[in-house]
Amino acid sequence: MAQRKALAEKIGYHFKHPDLLTRALTHPSYRGKKAQNYEALEFLGDRVLDLVVAEELYRRDPHMAEGSLTQSLKGLVRTETLAQVARELGLAEWLRAEKRGGALKVRASNNVLADACEALIAAIYLDGGIEAARQFIMRHWQGRFDSVRFDLKDPKTTLQEWTGAKALAPPVYRVVSRTGPQHDPMFIVDVEVEQHDSARGEGKSKRQAEQDAARSLLKRQGVRVE
Repeated sequence: MAQRKALAEKIGYHFKHPDLLTRALTHPSYRGKKAQNYEALEFLGDRVLDLVVAEELYRRDPHMAEGSLTQSLKGLVRTETLAQVARELGLAEWLRAEKRGGALKVRASNNVLADACEALIAAIYLDGGIEAARQFIMRHWQGRFDSVRFDLKDPKTTLQEWTGAKALAPPVYRVVSRTGPQHDPMFIVDVEVEQHDSARGEGKSKRQAEQDAARSLLKRQGVRVE
């Protein structure tokens, strides 16, 4: 009981149904009696986090371009960010995992910590509703919202400006292939910039594939792009 109270203080939320918290911190490897793991909660928590973060981004700047909104959202809900929040909360020490051999390795995994963090968000949502989940997210993401780059340009625009600054010809995009059915296509595109090796990208549309290719080339050149 004392341990559970200490964790609740750390999280900043007291559960009416403590079993939800226990489930949120139970790794699929755990073989306890009738143990339910966090996989389904993780699925739900991912959606709750996306909604709250997207809503806050829109609230802060309703005129932000869709591309910047998307990139800012990705930065705030990525695995590394979730794992960082989990470490700040000390979730690893509370995580129930199989004790034979791999428990310490499991608890140190970014992916596992991120999954547990999403499951915790879902548990709070189911126990206290969307407002409780929002308060938790805003408490632990507030500084991250303040520091995220809201003025991100899309990779194609960034690449265009980069080549211009280096007095190079504009990038040339070439569709390598289009596969899949009409309703669910997949494009592969190469981007070519003089004096540099081409880069390849893929996406559900030609534009997405071009953006992905531009992003790959920029990252190779050490240009920061989300």
